[in-house]
Order: sequence, then C-alpha cells, then structure tokens
Amino acid sequence: MDNLSTSRIGEVIDTSTTDFTAQCYQLYNTPALGALVKTGEDENTIYAAVYHATTSSIEPGRKPIARGQDAVSEEAIYAQSPQLSKLLRSEFSCLILGHRGQGQILHYLPPRPAHIHSFAESCTPEETAEFCKSFGFLNILVNSELPVPPDEVTAACLRHLSAAAPDKQAFLVKAGKELAKLLPGQYQRLKVILERIQL
Repeated sequence: MDNLSTSRIGEVIDTSTTDFTAQCYQLYNTPALGALVKTGEDENTIYAAVYHATTSSIEPGRKPIARGQDAVSEEAIYAQSPQLSKLLRSEFSCLILGHRGQGQILHYLPPRPAHIHSFAESCTPEETAEFCKSFGFLNILVNSELPVPPDEVTAACLRHLSAAAPDKQAFLVKAGKELAKLLPGQYQRLKVILERIQL
C-alpha cells in the first residue's frame, strides 16, 4: 500500500467555504482534536484543523441501544454483533485554515470549497512543518465560531503542530507571542490557551 492510501482516513461528505465534514473509512478512526488534515490535490489542496468528531447511527433519528450488560469487554460487544460496524459511522469536521496556491501554502480561505467525495488525509510531518512556517492561520482559529470552544481547538492545534517543529519549545513561545498580538486585552482567553499548550 502506498503512502497516499495509508494517509487516507476518510471522504468529504459535506463542504462549505469555511469547513468540511468527512466520514471515516474505519469506525472510530477519527483524527485527534486539532490535528492538521488536508483534502484536494496539488494547487487545489485545502488544509484544515479537526474541531469536532462524532460516531452515530447511519440511520437518521435511530439511536444505538445498549448491548453490553453481560459482555466481558467492549470488544466482545462488537465480536458478538459484527453488524454494528455497518450500522454506525464516524465523522469529523474541520475548520479550513489555508490552501495551496501560487506554489506555496496560503493562510487564508480558498477560493472554492472542497469537493464532495474528495479524500481527507493526514498531513505528513513535512507538510505540517511547511504549513506552520508562519502563524497566519491563528487569526482564523481564534476568531472562528464553532460548536466547540475555539480556544480548546486553538490549543490542540498548536500542540499538534509543535510536534513537527524542529524546536518544539521555540515554536510554542513564538505562537504565544503571536496570540498575544491577536488577543489584546483578552488576558483570560490568552491565559487559557497558553496553559493548554504548556508554555
């Protein structure tokens, strides 16, 4: 299996100018909160941070029922009812932070949304390092209106990005300084984010 197929984690099923939702090929195989993912190809590549994930029934309005009262483990429930993996689906939603254009990564919204059925993939450490050479994406993160607290997503994203930086501590210090510029007079918000990235 090549690198492309092993990095592929899902497929876009809902899309807009600012975000997209992808369904996972494997149940529960959602990327972590804040993880950097991509969709599209070449100059149409879109980069985004995971801000929400769900696992639910494939049938709208039909909730799963409890099955494990007498099971010895969670795995046993799925072993006894193998059809469950076909009746449930895992999805993750991503906030778009940038795109590739003019031969480089641009930290602003792409001209067009992602395509339905385009592949959602994990970014390689090299792509992640290229993405975070500058902090232009932070403005989108801290000013986003999400169904989850944007400060939590911002902190989670910075923790993931720092793992690909040559010097993790230097990266987080620089990120903290950029956040201070973006959040003037918002000391409590800044404090919460910095605590979560462990500066």
